[in-house]
Amino acid sequence: MTRILSALFALLAVTLAAPASAYWEYGHETVGEIAYRNIRPETRRAVDALLRQSKLLETQGCPARTIEQASVWADCIKTLGPRFSYAYSWHYQNVNICKPFDLKGPCKDGNCVSAQIERDVKLLKDRKVPVRERVQALAFLIHFVGDLHQPLHAGDRGDLGGNQVSAAYGDYAPEKLNLHSIWDGYLAERAISTPPSPVRVYSAAEKTEMQAGSVEDWSRESWQVAHDVAYASALGGDACGPVPKRAKLDQATIARIVPVAKLEVERGGLRLAKLLDEALR
Repeated sequence: MTRILSALFALLAVTLAAPASAYWEYGHETVGEIAYRNIRPETRRAVDALLRQSKLLETQGCPARTIEQASVWADCIKTLGPRFSYAYSWHYQNVNICKPFDLKGPCKDGNCVSAQIERDVKLLKDRKVPVRERVQALAFLIHFVGDLHQPLHAGDRGDLGGNQVSAAYGDYAPEKLNLHSIWDGYLAERAISTPPSPVRVYSAAEKTEMQAGSVEDWSRESWQVAHDVAYASALGGDACGPVPKRAKLDQATIARIVPVAKLEVERGGLRLAKLLDEALR
């Protein structure tokens, strides 16, 4: 019995130490769920109808039958090798947070997340586009709107969206943990799981406020969050200052930035709802 309990505690310790499936899964799924609850009924029927055709994608092992599955499809297909390698750069836009905001360089030839969001909306609006391509555009759109609202997909310091910034999350500091994975994982999970749940029907006033602006406006806003919160909170207040050997987010800092991370998820969900309503009306 003692050996069994020891094994269970060991398994629990490994589980708690492992990165949470946040923006990798949990964050994207939550953005999708928020959108699904806040789109018009006719839009919901159109989304369901397209996703029922997801077998046309021929991505066995990467289903997109529901909006939750579709929300992570664009990451899942990275495991399929060179078939979708052209889309790797579509998940982010490395806009330097220490220079004036400018999408021209990072979005050259449309190879960035905001340009692909706009492209996917156009494909969905065009009923002459083959069904397979519209299903793919829908799956990409659901995922990419989530990506845009993870601030380190929208702005960085030439460090691969914080992937090269070693960081500690509270007392947890494994060697490979970095600033990007903290925002993708632990911080996103805590933000989403902190009551009240962001998955709900929002008021008209809330929708009006959070859905305002264009994709470029949302890009600039997320880039600003990367500067003001993601980097500044990890680098002692100076987002463009020296990077220590290991940045640290203490518990007080984490508690302070959780609402920001949660707001980004809410914005992502409601803005995805807006784009789906526009594209599938």
